[in-house]
Amino acid sequence: MTPQPALWTLEMLTKRQIPKGRFTIAAKHHITIAEIYETELVDIEKAIAHYEQSADYYKGEESNSSANKCLLKVAAYAAQLEQYQKAIEIYEQVGANTMDNPLLKYSAKDYFFKAALCHFIVDELNAKLALEKYEEMFPAFTDSRECKLLKKLLEAHEEQNSEAYTEAVKEFDSISRLDQWLTTMLLRIKKSIQGDGEGDGDLK
Repeated sequence: MTPQPALWTLEMLTKRQIPKGRFTIAAKHHITIAEIYETELVDIEKAIAHYEQSADYYKGEESNSSANKCLLKVAAYAAQLEQYQKAIEIYEQVGANTMDNPLLKYSAKDYFFKAALCHFIVDELNAKLALEKYEEMFPAFTDSRECKLLKKLLEAHEEQNSEAYTEAVKEFDSISRLDQWLTTMLLRIKKSIQGDGEGDGDLK
């Protein structure tokens, strides 16, 4: 089935679930619709809207883990679209929700790391204040490689030292490979260092 008729069918199926109180089924349909917008129609704004709707339905059913997965998709796309405040709020919310869970707390450092990077793109001082807040909220974050990297990047940015910034990223990447999202955000920050101009499109 081509994307448009498939979307129409799924949207009709989704609407039928709501009066019956089948919110988990509706949430799954919204994820499928979001994935079609994401991969086949490449309409990220609409994908975001359907992931948000899915998260709302999952929250209503107290399926917090499923809701968080949808919200993290929203945050990643929001940051790519330069909707940094929206991304920050989601990463902070999910980080706070997971940091006290023994099974999930290891992931909290990633969410606070991503929130801090979004702050950093907007304003260096905001990033410093956010980092202090995250360390206070979640002391385990202080010893993480992500937190140590942020401190090095903040220092390099304050000194407007593009080489030190790149070196810190390379060192981190040699142990924990950077994905496309992190690479994009780190490049956006690097471009704000004077003398880096538009950057060379690289972190190496």
